Amino acid sequence: MVNNQNLPPLSLYIHFPWCIRKCPYCDFNSHEAKTGIPERRYIDALLQDLAAELTALSELRPLGSIFMGGGTPSLFSPAMLQLLLQEIRQLIPFTEDCETTLEANPGSFESVKFQEFHALGINRLSIGIQSFQDKHLQKLGRVHNAQEALSAVEIARQAGFTNINLDLMFGLPEQTDREAVQDIQTAIALQPQHISFYQLTLEPNTYFHKYPPRLPEDDQIYALQQAGQQLLAESGYRQYEISAYAQPDFQCRHNRNYWQFGDYLGIGAGAHGKISERLPDRIIRTSKARNPEQYMQQTLPTIRQAIALPELPLEFLMNQLRLKDGFKLSEYSELTGLSVQSLEPGLSQCLQQKLLLEQQQNISCSPQGWDFLDLILEKFVV
Repeated sequence: MVNNQNLPPLSLYIHFPWCIRKCPYCDFNSHEAKTGIPERRYIDALLQDLAAELTALSELRPLGSIFMGGGTPSLFSPAMLQLLLQEIRQLIPFTEDCETTLEANPGSFESVKFQEFHALGINRLSIGIQSFQDKHLQKLGRVHNAQEALSAVEIARQAGFTNINLDLMFGLPEQTDREAVQDIQTAIALQPQHISFYQLTLEPNTYFHKYPPRLPEDDQIYALQQAGQQLLAESGYRQYEISAYAQPDFQCRHNRNYWQFGDYLGIGAGAHGKISERLPDRIIRTSKARNPEQYMQQTLPTIRQAIALPELPLEFLMNQLRLKDGFKLSEYSELTGLSVQSLEPGLSQCLQQKLLLEQQQNISCSPQGWDFLDLILEKFVV
């Protein structure tokens, strides 16, 4: 088994599959709550799921972070989330500074409700703004308007949150350069601790993929990205991942653990996890039933599959190279159990082509490599 001292940090992802309306660009496992949400049944299923996951762990480690994502977790009542978090604490310890994130949409904001969420120990809020302009929110199928987006941040602060992320998209249907810049300027003016700034993409199995809207040209989208990155940098937001920007000391710990090939339990309908049982041949990926009713009935078993050794270098790099700082070669061996030689010949080719840079045994993408990450990863496909 893996020595506990060498295990990566452990996180918990909890998926809440319901939302008010399915957005046309969304490829997450989310379902419209047309007839209400069976809160207690779902909470009970989550706890049963977690208990089963913990029995599969070789050693119990405290949770360094919890991320409640969706769907729209904030649709659940504070009472149900209180029950969930209390019972989780009975099953597994938390670190003293455990980062606990709740995803919320501006349309689900209520000041009293969010004060109660904060009182539960939820200390980080991620708000799905996407745009501050009504016409773009309507095209994106969002249930909130621009004023609600602005008000959400103030409500969150009044509720006591001091660690807030705003999700913001660019490259929207028929979005002008001026409108995109206005969105990022508005987000910066609100002074959240973290901003996720990412391009709208047309994912398979979405309404937008089936009926594609007219998007800006690639050159325009790239220019918008560059302009947004410059504004964020000038305002003190350091880019530490492809689409993540943070003020000092406010990088998302949960997502960093994910990108650094850490371990995480995944519970909830459609949730995924990754656990290191024995290196290198027992790094396990888990996945759960996607349908909420099947998940609550526990009619389908958790799928557990070890990452094949030849695929392990690619699995590692797909995450680590998203980070601006990259990774140390020693970390590769510690987290996979493989020698650095298993990265060859792809590593040498990328260094020679200046797609990757090496400095004091640290590997990171060059600016060109970050723009063409797929070209790098192709060299490690088995």
